[in-house]
Amino acid sequence: MTLGRLAVLAALAMFWASTAMGQGYPNKPVHVVVPFTAGSATDILARTYGQKLSEMWNQPVVVDNRPGAGGTIGAAVVAKSAPDGYTLLVHSAAQAYNPSIYPSLPYDTVEDFIDIVPLGGQPNVLVVAPS
Repeated sequence: MTLGRLAVLAALAMFWASTAMGQGYPNKPVHVVVPFTAGSATDILARTYGQKLSEMWNQPVVVDNRPGAGGTIGAAVVAKSAPDGYTLLVHSAAQAYNPSIYPSLPYDTVEDFIDIVPLGGQPNVLVVAPS
């Protein structure tokens, strides 16, 4: 194959790839489910990041509080939503230990969720008397 033909094929491939690309993410509002009450630390974190994401994406980011049962109600809403990236969950460490507390969850914490990014953290210390 000559160098000219190879260049034409490469140019056609780049043109085809650019026309085949879909719309960018997000192209509609994003819903963030917080499985705790409004005003909680998790809610404040979600609203702070949601506002910045809305400005960055130029799309609405709607925070939806679904409190109850240690966060399992809100997590179940997200687990049952379409896996398209438009319904996100901002949870706490409860997501990791809820399977131990609630043996019959309506979702699988490992299979039904994909971690995106840790938004915050705090150190925990257990202090006991020497006796």
